[in-house]
Amino acid sequence: MESLDPVLLARLQFAANITFHFIFPALTIALGWVLLFFKLAYARTGNLAWMENYFFYTKIFALSFALGVVSGITMSFQFGTNWPGFMERVGNIAGPLLAYEVLTAFFLEATFLGVMLFGFRKVSDKLHTTATLLVALGTTLSAFWILVLNSWMHTPVGFEMLPTGPGGMLQAHPTDWLAIVFNPSLPYRLGHTLVASGLTAAFVVAGLAAYRWLRHDRTIAVKLAMQTGVGLAAILIPLQIWLGHAHGVNTLEHQPAKIAAMEANWETRSHAPLVLVAHPNQTTRSNDYALEIPALASWFVTGSVDGVVPGLNDYIGNHPPVAPVFWGFRIMVGMGLMMLAVSWVGAYVLWRQRNGQPPRWLVYTLLGMFGSGWIATLSGWYVTEIGRQPWLVSGVLRVADAVGPVPADTIALTLAGYLTTYGLLLVAYFTTLFYLARQARTAKTPSLPSWSYHKTNKG
Repeated sequence: MESLDPVLLARLQFAANITFHFIFPALTIALGWVLLFFKLAYARTGNLAWMENYFFYTKIFALSFALGVVSGITMSFQFGTNWPGFMERVGNIAGPLLAYEVLTAFFLEATFLGVMLFGFRKVSDKLHTTATLLVALGTTLSAFWILVLNSWMHTPVGFEMLPTGPGGMLQAHPTDWLAIVFNPSLPYRLGHTLVASGLTAAFVVAGLAAYRWLRHDRTIAVKLAMQTGVGLAAILIPLQIWLGHAHGVNTLEHQPAKIAAMEANWETRSHAPLVLVAHPNQTTRSNDYALEIPALASWFVTGSVDGVVPGLNDYIGNHPPVAPVFWGFRIMVGMGLMMLAVSWVGAYVLWRQRNGQPPRWLVYTLLGMFGSGWIATLSGWYVTEIGRQPWLVSGVLRVADAVGPVPADTIALTLAGYLTTYGLLLVAYFTTLFYLARQARTAKTPSLPSWSYHKTNKG
């Protein structure tokens, strides 16, 4: 174990934890709003199929929420075990932001989740709908505060470094909380993440509906869920493409080395080609087996073929590893283009077939796209986080300066334990999702309370 790098192992362990954790809020942030849509659609139409969808996807939400909470607690422990330098240096900023997330968001969603799950026949319709709204709002507020901290780590402002730590160590002290909260990259990172969650939820909803359809569950509820998922994706994917471009322009201004890695561009230049595929070679500092389109990177990044794209050779020793950022970005973009094609074609076909059955090829396609939102979101997250290397807080704190004195063999042992546990939990999670989908056809819809009678007997 002596040859193992404890810094690399600590990074891998945190990456494993945050990857597993992020799977669940990436779904629940938007799924809460989808549940609210189902509830309001029932209130408007009186169609019980909307409530059938509400009850089914509430189970998906509850399971995902529970795993997200537990994995989030495990992840937070690592700030003290593996990364004590993070809180020692920037804890005056990170600590309050994490506390705001708990006080304003987690308590809200955790409290009203009980009403949403178990209070349907015990409270009024308006109160139950309000509880669903507050749960959805809570998940979004939670994402806001976490992304405030994460965005500040990429574009830190509103603070000063003072020698107040042990032995005169420099620590970050806030000078402008508004600047910290609304830091330069927050609007782009927040918007991009929220829409990514919407796309994740859209394809999960449509994918599970497609699975049920293929198992001969041809109820109106299944068809409505499929239409909802495809329609939501068709609306959100153009917005996501626009937000992604705006985020890239912001990143060019504040983190040019990340843009250089995303484009595998080694020399600063205008008319920079768009590298479609290549093997970025950090030894020779060039691209092997590159397939390029001349000048297109300059046009994408700056809006002009004469625009200058930064080169990695300007940041030797201070730029991220190129290959994972380069390929992660292409996986994200590739999945986004697939989402665009599937959702737009699917929305058109379902609209044309709204009074009939969806074609089998489309149903299989939607089932195949079930996890596409997770793949795109995690790929984008890797681009963002790996692209910040070697910094933990850009320009303020390096990763190597924040890691704790935990031996490499200890980290390796716990990493193996985490990976084993998370692998088993993921198998159990996805198995449960499809088990719930299989059982949905025979599951009894909860009886409706008296306040719903007038809705189910409209007309």
